[in-house]
Amino acid sequence: MENFHKVRKTEESSPLPFGDLPSNVVEMRVKEGSKIRNLMGFAMSQMESAETRVIVFSGSGRAVTKTVTCVEIMKRRLGGLHQITRLRYKTIQEVWQSKEKLDGASDNLTVHKNMPSICILLSKDPLDPNEGGYQPPESGYSLWDTLEEDTKEEEEEEEKPGLSPRGIKRGLGSPEKEKKKM
Repeated sequence: MENFHKVRKTEESSPLPFGDLPSNVVEMRVKEGSKIRNLMGFAMSQMESAETRVIVFSGSGRAVTKTVTCVEIMKRRLGGLHQITRLRYKTIQEVWQSKEKLDGASDNLTVHKNMPSICILLSKDPLDPNEGGYQPPESGYSLWDTLEEDTKEEEEEEEKPGLSPRGIKRGLGSPEKEKKKM
């Protein structure tokens, strides 16, 4: 490919893979170079308005992980959002042009690539739980609540007289010396 340079790149445009979307749906197209801060600033302002009930995040290729990150941030901040996820492939067509003239050969080379793509719909309103890719809203119970409870339990255990919650403390000597002491 060192004898070719890319002339153009086109993506096939395909409709969102969700049926019956409202007309005021917000579509966030996440790209590889998109800044999460900018995406989330706009998306949060849209979802905080009363008129917006649904938002769709979509990304392909290297932007898939960034798309999922944006969705998870929004779910944590707003809470109570229903989610439907769709995975698909997007066809990308690249046209490469030869740097040198080749005898009897075409100047252009066309490459078709299938790239993974993800579309995630978040809704304030309940969605059909029987639909594939559905995730209900998360309960108020989070990892941080669990860690706080564990810390409190450990503190209570340490206050009790007797054994440490981590077991009996032993010296640093060899096990044979420990047996002789007994």
